[in-house]
Amino acid sequence: MGVVAMPEVAPTVGPGFLPKVIPEPQRPKVPFLHKSQTKKRLFPNKRGPPRLQDGNESDSQAKPAEKERVEKEDVEKVEEEEEEEKKPLVSWRGAIIEAIQATESPSSAHENDAAMPSVPVKPKDTAPLAPVSVKSVDRLETVREAFRHAWKGYKEFAWGHDELKPVSKSYGEWFGLGLTLVDALDTMWILGLTEEFKEARKWVETELSFSKNVDVNLFESTIRILGGLLSTYHLTGDEMFLEKAKDIGLRLMPAFKTPSKIPFSDVNIGKGIAHPPRWTSDSTLAEVTSVQLEFRELSRLTQDPRYQEVVNEVMRLVHKLPGKRDGLVPMFINTNSGQFTHKGVFTLGARADSYYEYLLKQWIQGGKTEPDLLEDYLVAVEGVKKHLLRTTGPSKLTFIGELNHNRFNPKMDHLVCFLPGTLALGAHNGLPDDHMDLALQLMETCHQMYVQMETGLSPEIAQFNLQPSDGRDVHVKPADGHNLLRPETVESLFYLYRFTKDAKYRDWGWDILQSFNKYTRVPSGGYTSISNVRDPVNPGPRDKMESFFLGETLKYLYLLFSDDMELLSLDQYVFNTEAHPLPIWPSPPI
Repeated sequence: MGVVAMPEVAPTVGPGFLPKVIPEPQRPKVPFLHKSQTKKRLFPNKRGPPRLQDGNESDSQAKPAEKERVEKEDVEKVEEEEEEEKKPLVSWRGAIIEAIQATESPSSAHENDAAMPSVPVKPKDTAPLAPVSVKSVDRLETVREAFRHAWKGYKEFAWGHDELKPVSKSYGEWFGLGLTLVDALDTMWILGLTEEFKEARKWVETELSFSKNVDVNLFESTIRILGGLLSTYHLTGDEMFLEKAKDIGLRLMPAFKTPSKIPFSDVNIGKGIAHPPRWTSDSTLAEVTSVQLEFRELSRLTQDPRYQEVVNEVMRLVHKLPGKRDGLVPMFINTNSGQFTHKGVFTLGARADSYYEYLLKQWIQGGKTEPDLLEDYLVAVEGVKKHLLRTTGPSKLTFIGELNHNRFNPKMDHLVCFLPGTLALGAHNGLPDDHMDLALQLMETCHQMYVQMETGLSPEIAQFNLQPSDGRDVHVKPADGHNLLRPETVESLFYLYRFTKDAKYRDWGWDILQSFNKYTRVPSGGYTSISNVRDPVNPGPRDKMESFFLGETLKYLYLLFSDDMELLSLDQYVFNTEAHPLPIWPSPPI
């Protein structure tokens, strides 16, 4: 692979460079709300029957053995479908819902790669947050209180471990790298939780070590750990976080040493050995195309081109692959051949979602200088409209379904609710107006996935009613009714409010926060996933608080309620798929 010339480090900081470091936010001088303003429901202290109770159900989560078992079942299901098309579309709910979003950012030829701009000298602090209105203060304080309550449980029962199990007052381990703590670092800084941040920083500095014999998932460790460390470095200017980011980034590089240059799914960060799951040589498309923002930024900061080269090569390969349908991509890719596998199934949900998200976001990150990324994103949006877009019979809600060997399935993962925000972000950056029109329609649908449920919380997967009737638009299968405290809807509400200033999006987010407080809050500390959003009497606590609840969900709610539109301006930052803001690169000098 050719060597990319590295630009010199910029001598000064100015308007043409990165956003300035965000100082420790100064909290408004208002009484702190020791209790949420919403009336909390204290559910029975018994656990529901979580099927993946010990595994991360976010993107490609779950303990390795469980993850492999469930994923193997998924592929076997796909293979059965390919042999017998009469069967209904595979439900991916058991797939440990891997990469929340997938990205096939097809960077074009080497000459079209975004040049890595130089790294500015550490910027100076800016002014503290501007005062906010009384109504916003109430909501901001409630988000802070929710974070403190979640942190209380984590600190008391799971400190230094990956995840809190709030009902049993214990913890779950996945990588053994303090996943919740690292994922929440920038959230604490943005919320102005000074003491919590200081104790977390001390743990990262003195206890977080990547020199251990453990397999980690390339995608999950990139978006949560590498992304979290890079973001926190940019917000604080603290070099310690950058050094930790360099350490983990280097240890993840063996994943890219494959015959095809499509990375393996797992890396032993202590031994420097990467491998696919034991039962297949495939990787999921979302995972291999949703690490680009982080690795590209690591190259820019370190002036070491290797990180950007390996992820750009993945995008180049995916860009030219046969097997797409009007820009839509299959969910699996083989690490030996570099070809798509299990073709014919197209979704914007698990295993493919963040491919589309990162196409747009890489284009924005690189200063809009990589035309292949933009082209693939625009073609994919048209493919979505052509093949996956439908409206419900009862209320004419617009939704995104799935395609299985030319057969449409009116099934939509909650994960797909990232799309309204992504479409709106594209429209904000000059893409067609009808992208914003579609964003507004899909935002209403994602809102309805909450309000049509008895708990006010969305199921993991919704089935939409295509028949004209006076009935419900949204149906939920028994196995799909769980809620994992996911962020995608509040993420899109944040984007829609930023771009439209329509207060209804804040109100919708507030309703969701109140429902979280009523049905998922555990009295002793923490919040739990629940098994049944249709049962407000016994929602079935699953005894698991995913790290993204602190890393994403509460962060997006806070930004949604903040009156400071320059707090993490969307003209200066691009959020990775785990809600970690990374700077948009400055334009190269003319």
